[in-house]
Amino acid sequence: MIIYEATKEEFMDHVTEDSIAVKIYESMVGKMGRTSASEINSWNNSMNYMYKVLNTCQIPNDITIAIEYKVPANGRRIDFILTGLDENNQNSVVIIELKQWQHISVVEHKDGVVETFVGRGLREMTHPSYQALTYANLITEYNETVRNEQISLYPCAYLHNYIQTNNDPLTDVLYEKYVSEAPVFTKGDALKLRGFISTYIKKTDHKKLLYLIEHGKIKPSKSLQDALLGMLDGNDEFMMIDEQKVVFETAIHMAMKARTSDKKQVLIVEGGPGTGKSVLGINLLVNLTSKDFLCQYVTKNSAPREVYTKKLQKNHKKAFITNMFKGSGVFYESINNELDVLIVDEAHRLNEKSGLFKNKGENQMKEIIHAAKFSVFFIDEYQKIAMHDVGNKEQIKNYALQYGAEIVEMELESQFRCNGSDSYLAWLDDVLGIRETANFEGFDIEYDFQIFDDPNELRNQIFEKNQLDNKARIVAGYCWDWKSDGKGNSNIHDISIDEHNFHMSWNLNNTTTWAIDPESVDQAGCIHTSQGLEFNYVGVIIGEDLRYRNGELITDPFKRAKTDKSLSGFKKMHKEDRHKALKIADQIIKNTYRTLMTRGQKGCYVYCVDPDLKEYLTRRIQKKHEFVYMPYSDSMLLAAEQAAAYEVNGYE
Repeated sequence: MIIYEATKEEFMDHVTEDSIAVKIYESMVGKMGRTSASEINSWNNSMNYMYKVLNTCQIPNDITIAIEYKVPANGRRIDFILTGLDENNQNSVVIIELKQWQHISVVEHKDGVVETFVGRGLREMTHPSYQALTYANLITEYNETVRNEQISLYPCAYLHNYIQTNNDPLTDVLYEKYVSEAPVFTKGDALKLRGFISTYIKKTDHKKLLYLIEHGKIKPSKSLQDALLGMLDGNDEFMMIDEQKVVFETAIHMAMKARTSDKKQVLIVEGGPGTGKSVLGINLLVNLTSKDFLCQYVTKNSAPREVYTKKLQKNHKKAFITNMFKGSGVFYESINNELDVLIVDEAHRLNEKSGLFKNKGENQMKEIIHAAKFSVFFIDEYQKIAMHDVGNKEQIKNYALQYGAEIVEMELESQFRCNGSDSYLAWLDDVLGIRETANFEGFDIEYDFQIFDDPNELRNQIFEKNQLDNKARIVAGYCWDWKSDGKGNSNIHDISIDEHNFHMSWNLNNTTTWAIDPESVDQAGCIHTSQGLEFNYVGVIIGEDLRYRNGELITDPFKRAKTDKSLSGFKKMHKEDRHKALKIADQIIKNTYRTLMTRGQKGCYVYCVDPDLKEYLTRRIQKKHEFVYMPYSDSMLLAAEQAAAYEVNGYE
């Protein structure tokens, strides 16, 4: 989608008349329904600089200009595009990323990232050259017509307010590979940018190229298809069995139906931990991509996306891969049916609002259905682990009905984790008081479940298992603050259990792929770095937020770390409606440990900070023990309320 389109001559006239920002604004409101004052100011500023750059007969008046082009399937907008022909009559497109920035700092240990002042404070952003290059790659990767017509794209960046100095961070050696492919121009470089444009655009293309970019056939390129297919080659874990295959074939059929009709399709697939939801999602992504569907895999949690990206990155550029894996909060500006298929894993983690301050969009479930012809939601409502998690089947169905969609509900039951043990999952649900099951006496399966008296013994066992294949990890309930001065220093310990002289750090912030990095076995993961992923063996440290008192399981939100955002909003809700707040927190805490204790395919090792909880779990694992299920009661509320005597801060 292009917001503003004109010849160079028309553009120059609009800038001269001081009407360019108004014309962009009117078109933006007409096509997208919204914009901001900051965008209007940036247009006024940047377009005057582009006027200076283009004010030359070296660049023909009848070439085509596009402003604010929305990249298909991505939601990002390219600031400025020029199209024409080079001296050999070859198709040429110049892409310019415009920035208002005045200062940047180098960010070490992060590829293509800089720090700059944006909005109200310093933020890490991608380098402008990286951004321009990525946008050019997105057009190439997703627009088949651009590839077939042999259209050459030449990206660059223009920071017209930025005064460059000697040894400037903007052109630091860390960014050399991106600057070499997408040159960066700064204040005083108008003539240099003019030369860059005139090198590739010598004559008009009579708007042909812009038409092909706007209306060309959209589908992923072969390189992405091969990357995803290659990831699955030789990996038996991705084989589909029983109802997995049924769900898979149903999804393929619905995708085909959505492509050939005007009726949206919505598939809701319910399944517990280890039932193959993620496996199915990846298989669908691969298969539908190979069939030329414009398809993306969506998770709120970034950990699975980062792991998949790193695995694929061995032979392919990160920019290509990341466009296949998206967060859940990027679709609030999408147009209707912009994508063929959206595959949503962990749909229970979806939020209402998007953005850092939860102030963008209306509802992520609705926005996903709006954006795609066919949307698949893999969901397990017992895995909601945060106050803002609102994803649920009923709401998905209600939004689907609003769009007149055909809805299909399916369920995955067979276990492919926890040694294939449905009985272990049922036993765990009963033990944690999540739901009453028939498995109160234990489980009949050779699953390595052990309870340890000493966390050091648990750690030793995990270290030993990890030596086999780097598939064992320690995770913990979020009951210990993540110390800010220790986020990059493994010598600073966040988790301390003094009576056992046990000390450990949370996963460091210099890696987003803790689950697969060999050295990260020395660090403890939390729910946010492990949900959606699996290991062969998992060691779980249960903190003081889950205890056992007087024959009842007690959850205590006041024992959660102040740095944990899962209970953001709890304190306010607790003041307004104590019963509701504690009930929601109870569910979150139990769901958190259920999720952590189902990450291991072959075994789960547990240490409990509360000795009474350890004794309770030990008794429950005995086959002949009789247990009477206790539903949620007011006594649990009172027990949690007693913890309010502690000084609690950090919940917003």
